[in-house]
Amino acid sequence: AGNNWAKGHYTEGAELIDSVLDVVRKESESCDCLQGFQVCHSLGGGTGSGMGTLLISKIREEYPDRMMLTFSVVPSPKVSDTVVEPYNATLSVHQLVENADECMVLDNEALYDICFRTLKLTTPTFGDLNHLISAVMSGVTCCLRFPGQLNADLRKLAVNLIPFPRLHFFMVGFTPLTSRGSQQYRALTVPELTQQMWDAKNMMCAADPRHGRYLTASALFRGRMSTKEVDEQLLNVQNKNSSYFVEWIPNNVKSSVCDIPPKGLKMAATFIGNTTAVQEMFKRVSEQFTSMFRRKAFLHWYTGEGMDEMEF
Repeated sequence: AGNNWAKGHYTEGAELIDSVLDVVRKESESCDCLQGFQVCHSLGGGTGSGMGTLLISKIREEYPDRMMLTFSVVPSPKVSDTVVEPYNATLSVHQLVENADECMVLDNEALYDICFRTLKLTTPTFGDLNHLISAVMSGVTCCLRFPGQLNADLRKLAVNLIPFPRLHFFMVGFTPLTSRGSQQYRALTVPELTQQMWDAKNMMCAADPRHGRYLTASALFRGRMSTKEVDEQLLNVQNKNSSYFVEWIPNNVKSSVCDIPPKGLKMAATFIGNTTAVQEMFKRVSEQFTSMFRRKAFLHWYTGEGMDEMEF
């Protein structure tokens, strides 16, 4: 859609949406018990943001009672692929607030940082970045796919993570992440996983959780371990860092334990946090949006596709 949200959402996207919905309908008809939809898209371009949000709102119309989960790649702070990213992202966030149930906020720069610092990769490729994201996606849905002691599905996650309907933008992390060289020296234990899980460097979005407070969080452990140990570790974190958790939601960390770990690992954990620090990301985009919109820069591309200035 040529990096143009209006094209993806109104003109080009509208032509394609029916055939896309047919495919979705065929897939969902062959499900026994449809839990929901996962949409992976970026908010910087035109297709992922414009057409992606159009698809989300159409699926919302057709399956109002199913969960809508998105993995949204937001524009990164320093690296920008597209000049009009702030426009596209702002228009999309407005749609996501209304139509999605849970949004996992990702961003390329944070993913690159994890590759450099933690995995010690000198030249990370998009493949490496996608691998990180896929680890999280797999962790979020593992309880639907494997048996476990303490299960969690997408709906349970939503119920435990979302205190107010509009606050459904989460920061995610995955552990264990180790560089190839130091893999053999690292013992995988529940305390070790818990420690890396809450580490600010482990978040896949360029916002620092230490600058905000956690409303809620969810820890999804995988592998053979005792639920007692998991509960003890999480309580420990909450007691030591109580200033980082809002006091008006007691016990705000949900845990689940799934028996089957990811391939090649003894145990692993996925972290989903609903923290007020996500606002850093929104503020950043909104500042860039305001500075461009004040001069009405690039607007003609959007109005030319039939959008109105009032929509901004």
